[in-house]
Amino acid sequence: MVRVAVLDDYWHVAEELADWGSLAGADVDFFYDTLLDVEALVERLTPYEAIVTTRERTRFPREVLTRLPNLKLIAGTGGRQANVDEPAAAELGITVCITGGGPSRGNATAELAWALVLGVTRHITWEDAQMRQGKWQTRVAEGLGGKALGILGMGRLGTRVSQFGNFFDMDVIAWGPTLDAERAAANNVELVSRDELFTRSDVLSIHVPLTDLSRGWITSRDFDLMKPSAFLVNTSRGPIVVEEDLIAALREHKIAGAALDVYDVEPLPADHPLLKLDNVLLAPHLGYSTRASLKNFMIESVKNVQAWMDGNPVNVLKP
Repeated sequence: MVRVAVLDDYWHVAEELADWGSLAGADVDFFYDTLLDVEALVERLTPYEAIVTTRERTRFPREVLTRLPNLKLIAGTGGRQANVDEPAAAELGITVCITGGGPSRGNATAELAWALVLGVTRHITWEDAQMRQGKWQTRVAEGLGGKALGILGMGRLGTRVSQFGNFFDMDVIAWGPTLDAERAAANNVELVSRDELFTRSDVLSIHVPLTDLSRGWITSRDFDLMKPSAFLVNTSRGPIVVEEDLIAALREHKIAGAALDVYDVEPLPADHPLLKLDNVLLAPHLGYSTRASLKNFMIESVKNVQAWMDGNPVNVLKP
């Protein structure tokens, strides 16, 4: 029997979303938490030949992969596998597969980004909490019409969010390493310099992938450029922003607030300083987390595991 581990199923839904019983000759186990401790992770996963991940929750650096001698397949979900040391996997003969995003047309993260924009500028969760304490209208909200929406990285998701901004009658500006004026203008967006993006934005939304270039890209220098009335929204990846610099900017009110769906460490530790701030809106990495997306991830993962078991792996990620 091939032993298969399905990891990080926070919602306890993976088993019902796909036909795991179709994997003849496989014994499938489901895990509902994320192990950050290397020793505990290695102990748990040592028996398994195949692992199905739920996006990028459990991390597989070289030090973990080299200690899993039975591991032959990581069936990842989504198009990127930033949690896996891909060169190390290739050296060790571990196949890494990917899936598509599913039938939600790729809009789930963009929708969540806009929910966070509305939530943080209108103080929705804050006012909800105040009402439950018997209070009424404790903060003055900000409207979006006529304000500047800044887009950092205008790929597929950034373009979708820019369209939301246009619909809400915002002045949309953008900068990205591959963005040109023609593509910006085609989407009713003004191409600006990187510094201008930070100085002009009333709401700045991050939509670049996490790469060696973008890791630690946003620092205290950028927060110093921003308006004290501005908001930062991050639905991309936590490490794009230097976390301690963001926390300092929020504490010192260099910016009005932030709305975050992604963090350096996930799940966010219970003693994390972000949880103590009252000018940040927090979501537990909900960007892609719709039933349709998760179902597609699991169905495609079953197919990837089956193809690998048949000796003809598909959707293989090239390092």
